[in-house]
Amino acid sequence: MKYITIGDVRLERTAVLAPLASVADYAFRSMCRRFGAAAVTSEMVSAKGVCYGDRKSDALMTVTEGERPMAVQLFGSEPEFMAKAAVLAAAHKPDFIDINCGCPVNKVVSTGAGAALMKDIDLLGRIVKAVSTAVDIPVTVKIRRGWSLSSENAVEAALCAEANGACAITVHARTKEQLYSGKADLDTIARVKRAVKIPVIGNGDIDCAYAAEDMYNKTGCDLVMIGRAACGKPWIFEQVRHYLDTGEILPDPPKERQLEIMTEHIELLVKDKGEYIGMKEARKHTAWYLKGMKNAAEYRRRCGALSTLSDYYELLELVKKENL
Repeated sequence: MKYITIGDVRLERTAVLAPLASVADYAFRSMCRRFGAAAVTSEMVSAKGVCYGDRKSDALMTVTEGERPMAVQLFGSEPEFMAKAAVLAAAHKPDFIDINCGCPVNKVVSTGAGAALMKDIDLLGRIVKAVSTAVDIPVTVKIRRGWSLSSENAVEAALCAEANGACAITVHARTKEQLYSGKADLDTIARVKRAVKIPVIGNGDIDCAYAAEDMYNKTGCDLVMIGRAACGKPWIFEQVRHYLDTGEILPDPPKERQLEIMTEHIELLVKDKGEYIGMKEARKHTAWYLKGMKNAAEYRRRCGALSTLSDYYELLELVKKENL
């Protein structure tokens, strides 16, 4: 197994989990770590929310030993708030602080945060400097290819982040305007890797072990990041790790085992958040796990109405009856 180092943290050179908003909570992160994710990242956390004492924002920064190595990701557009939030985040003892310069969602971009920072590299640099100066743990930065295809500037953003104290750069190789459509441009990641001296993490379109290896080979990146492909399929990290280590492809677990994994995940969600909130969150996760099963469309409809664990167990028995 190969390793890389970010700051003073040693990571397996396999695949890490992306900071998926409203998805990458404690239960999901725990499942991904259990199946071999080299590191995980929190859902993105509002710097102003943290600074103003919002309890939900504070809860999003909780780090447990079983999730390490783990980053807390902050978003914001004002250096002073980002620095203060980073200090408060560091009190939770994450392994890294990650700065979001890539979220394309309008409610984030409209505040000047997320991918909007790709239009203001000077501000991006001041934010990175403020955060890296405020804390004594490694600071990483996640960027995009650029705001649009006519304003690609990932290399400029990466060099700026490195110059202002970033210990690693993650590149989502799509522009803000592409959102999550189209193909990720691997050449963008390769150009960033050639330009900077700090580790580069490639992100975009990794949905299997072959795709992970392809990104490594074509970009020279130090690590790869998996996002949406892990939804309903946390074992993808085990598959990537096994393939990179042995050259052998691990098939998906048998359907019976997939349902066991799903149940472990849903029960962990409910244990962590309580049945009312946990089951609301479970609706999307259950639908993702059941994708590809016989009668999946009907299951997806029923997932949208899940309210109790009893509802879930009832659906589970139906799935077993029709698929096993």
